[in-house]
Amino acid sequence: MSNRSLYTLVAILVACALLMVGYKVLVLQFPLLPDTEVDAWDIEVGLSFVAQGGPVKVTLYQPRQGSPYAIVDERFVSQGFGFSSRRVDGNRQVVWSARNLRGEQFLYYRATARTGEATAAAMRAPPERDDPGFTGAELIAASAVLAEVRAHSADAETLVVEVIRRLASGAEDGNVGVLLGAVPSRLRRQQVAARLLVAGGVPARVVHGVRLETLARSAAIGHWLEAYYDDNWHAFDGQSGEPGAPEGWLAWWHGTAPLVRVTGAERVQTQISVGINKESALVGATRREQMATPALFDYSLLSLPVDTQAVYHVLLTVPLGVLVLVVMRNVVGVKTFGTFMPVLIALAFRETRLLWGIVLFSLVVGLGLFIRFHLERMKLLLVPRLAAVLIVVIILMALISILSQQLGFYRGLSVALFPMVIMTMTIERMSIVWEERGRGEALQQGLGSLLVAALAYLTMSIPLMQHVIFVFPELLLLLLAVVLLLGRYTGYRLSELLRFRSLGKPAQ
Repeated sequence: MSNRSLYTLVAILVACALLMVGYKVLVLQFPLLPDTEVDAWDIEVGLSFVAQGGPVKVTLYQPRQGSPYAIVDERFVSQGFGFSSRRVDGNRQVVWSARNLRGEQFLYYRATARTGEATAAAMRAPPERDDPGFTGAELIAASAVLAEVRAHSADAETLVVEVIRRLASGAEDGNVGVLLGAVPSRLRRQQVAARLLVAGGVPARVVHGVRLETLARSAAIGHWLEAYYDDNWHAFDGQSGEPGAPEGWLAWWHGTAPLVRVTGAERVQTQISVGINKESALVGATRREQMATPALFDYSLLSLPVDTQAVYHVLLTVPLGVLVLVVMRNVVGVKTFGTFMPVLIALAFRETRLLWGIVLFSLVVGLGLFIRFHLERMKLLLVPRLAAVLIVVIILMALISILSQQLGFYRGLSVALFPMVIMTMTIERMSIVWEERGRGEALQQGLGSLLVAALAYLTMSIPLMQHVIFVFPELLLLLLAVVLLLGRYTGYRLSELLRFRSLGKPAQ
């Protein structure tokens, strides 16, 4: 393959990796740090009522999916009721029903809301034409108020503001009094404002919600206004007319219907509770991916069983150790036994930790090498000799584990998790190098293997690396691109620069 083809392949791999990681970070909001937490709010609606012995039907509006909060988890608790969900006038609604029911009953709706989980698709839906419902004296009063506020407005936005302010400050005006009634409440003012705007050609509605920024055992329902213009719904404060929804409030439903309606029962009580907790950003991002792109989630590591995910948490760090190995061998020039044996030893260090791993590795290899030299005198064939060394290695590992137990060095018990075949092959390879190239070369390769294994272990054990490589396995393409580039490296190794440094000195 030419250099141009190689560089093209590397560029494609890097671009694919960065695009996929960027999508996860910027769109699905996967965290780059392992311990990132975000605020999540737990919402519970508790319903209690006394059934009268006949059919019972309970309807409850569910919080709507939209900005700036979204529902990422919902649970319905009931016993003896049928259950269904539906959409009514753009709202989500759950319906519980039972044929014959008597006595006190309890129903619960629980949800978890988070910030920035979904777009406001529901808010952008164009409204249906509505009738403001003004007749008689109300129609005359509404026409007079609309004529007045139109004279002080220039567009839909300023018309909304003028209507809200006119209803808030004109309580003594006869026309406003007819529309608001004898005892105007805050909700009544906003409902009248929405009807006036609809009569004026601007679709509007009252939105109801709860405040999430504070804990509340019995949260109150708040209200604000939304008007439709410029192909979108725009929120306004129902008292001052300021643009924007109240900060920290979750939009629940819109319209004039109450939150809960119960037929066939009496003594209905409703309580809304709000609590806050810390949730892993990765858990929230996983839910977001499952909702936004279910096909992508089904073919991701996060869809695997938990025990399988634990395996890949370790397995996906192996390329990091391999990259360290390639750099140390091809760029630095460290000699090792075999190609990937140091990486496998690094995996074993995960059980024993680094210091104890080096001690136990050196002890087993040293004793095994001593016995291997004695087996050499017996003139055994290759396969029986390797089998004998393997048996000796297992015996040594068992003895070290027993001795560690007696001495209270419990890390020594993990030596049994070392790859026995790798240990056996290391002893065999070291003995051959010892005989053919001398003790110095054998020790040099042995120490080089330990050094590379230690560096690979330290790299693979960084929590940030483990998190990033598991959450963004696309980065393996980036590692592949780096390894391909290193495969074409033909320059001097650092050890060679040190070895031949005398050649760079000027002649005397």
